[in-house]
Amino acid sequence: MKVCIIVEGCYPYVVGGVSSWVHSLIRQFPNVEFVLQTIVADRDMRGKFVYDIPENVTEIREIYVQDTDWVGKKKHRKKLHLQKKDFQALQSLILNKDVDWPGIFEFFHTQKFSLNDLLMGKDFFLMAKALYEERYSNITFSDFLWSLRSMYLPLFLCLKSPMPKADLYHCVATGYSGIMGSMAKSLYGGTLLISEHGIYSREREEDIIKANWVQGVYKNIWIEYFKKMSTCAYQMADTVTSLFEYARSLQIDLGCPAEKTKVTPNGIDPERFASIPGKKEEDKGFFNIGAVLRIAPIKDVKTLINAYYYAKEREPSLKLWIMGPWEEDDPYAKDVFSLVESLQPKDLVFTGRINVTEYLGRMDATILSSISEGQPLTILEGFAAKCPAIATNVGNCEGLIYGEGDDTLGDAGIVVDTMSVAGLSDAMVKLARNPELAKHMGEIGYQRLMNKYQLSQMKETYRQLYIKMAEISGCEWKEDDYGKSGQDN
Repeated sequence: MKVCIIVEGCYPYVVGGVSSWVHSLIRQFPNVEFVLQTIVADRDMRGKFVYDIPENVTEIREIYVQDTDWVGKKKHRKKLHLQKKDFQALQSLILNKDVDWPGIFEFFHTQKFSLNDLLMGKDFFLMAKALYEERYSNITFSDFLWSLRSMYLPLFLCLKSPMPKADLYHCVATGYSGIMGSMAKSLYGGTLLISEHGIYSREREEDIIKANWVQGVYKNIWIEYFKKMSTCAYQMADTVTSLFEYARSLQIDLGCPAEKTKVTPNGIDPERFASIPGKKEEDKGFFNIGAVLRIAPIKDVKTLINAYYYAKEREPSLKLWIMGPWEEDDPYAKDVFSLVESLQPKDLVFTGRINVTEYLGRMDATILSSISEGQPLTILEGFAAKCPAIATNVGNCEGLIYGEGDDTLGDAGIVVDTMSVAGLSDAMVKLARNPELAKHMGEIGYQRLMNKYQLSQMKETYRQLYIKMAEISGCEWKEDDYGKSGQDN
C-alpha cells in the first residue's frame, strides 16, 4: 500500500502538535511506503526539515504557494484562449455555482499554459467581470480584479503541480491540501482520507475577520474562497476525521456528509513519562508551571506573560517555564521579549526547544494560553506526568480538562476565557495556593488519559481506517504493514 500524506505549513518544517502527530503516524506503519507532499510559502523553506525523516518516506515533494510561474519565454508562447468546457469549469469556481471540480482538475492536469497568461488574460477578466456585476458592483472593479488574481494564484499553483500516484491520499486538513488530495483522487483513483485537527475553513474565517490586510467586503470574498475548497474536500473524501464531537458537528454544518465523519481522538504514549526525572533541589519552594508551546501569535504568549506577572505579585511561590522554540527575527517573538524586558517578572524561564520528558516531572501544572487549538498534545503530555492543566477555552481543551460524554472523573484543571489576563492569573494563584487540589486534579488527568487518549488506541483507530481505505481502493493490505516498531517521537 502506498500512501501520500499531504500537509500544509507544518511537518516536517516546524515542531508542534500536528507535526508530531504526522511523524508518529508515519512511524507506526514502518512497512508502508509514504510519499510526503508538502505545501509551504516559498522556496526559502526548501529542505529545511526539523525532523529526522523516517526511512519509509520514499519521497518528499514541495509546493510553494508564493512561487514564480515558470513556463518559458513569452515570445515562444501562444495567446491563451480557453476551450468552452474549460471556461465553464473555471467560471463555476469563480462564481461558486455548482463548481465543476473534475473539469478543473482535468484542465490543470492536461493543459500546458502560464498562470500569468491565465490570470492576466481575457477569459479570467470575463469571469471576474461576471462575478463583479452579479455581487460586488458597488466597489472599484480594478481593485476587485487584482484581488481575485492574487487570491487564486496560490490555488492555481497547487492545481498545476503534478501529484504522485498512490493508493491512499491522506490530507491533514482541507484547504490547499484537501484540494491536492481531491485532485489526485479524481485523476488517478485511490481513496481520500482527511484528518482535521482544527476546522480549516473556520480557522481561516477567524484569521480573516481579525486581519488588517483585508477590509470590508473583501473579507467575505476570502472567507467564501476557503469554504469552497473545504466543501470540495468534504465531498471528495471517503472518510473525514475530527478530534472531538463538537468539531465533527462543525464539519457537518459546513457541508460534510455525516456518514463520512468519524471522531478519532489524539493519543500519546504514557510509557514515555513513566520514569521521567522529578523535582530538583532548586525547585524547592516553587510551584512550577510549564507552558510547552512555540512562541507564536496563536499561542498568545503576551497574555500569558502579563497574567504571570500579576499572579507572581500575589503568589511569590510561582515560577513559569516557557518551553518551546522561537525564530530570532520573528516580530512577535521580539514583542514577547520586549514585554519581558519591560515587566521584568521574577522566576520566568525560557528554555527554548526541549525534550518534554526531561522537564515535565519538575512541573506542578501546565498552562496553555492559545487563541486556537484542536486537541492539544501538551495537555495530554502533562496528564501523563500527572500535572493538572490550565487552558483557554479553545478546541477540545474543556473536554480534556472537565471530561465529556460519559466521563465522570471530575476536573483535571481549570479552563478560562481566551485572552483573559485575569482568568489565567487567578487560575495560577488558585493551584499554587492549593497544592493538594492540584495534585488531585493531576491524578484525574492521568486517569482520563489512560482511559481514552493513549497512543495505542489512536494507532489502532488508524490501522482500521487504513484497512478500510485499502478495501475501498482494491489494493492489498498485509497485516505486516502494521509495524510494531513505530513509536511516538
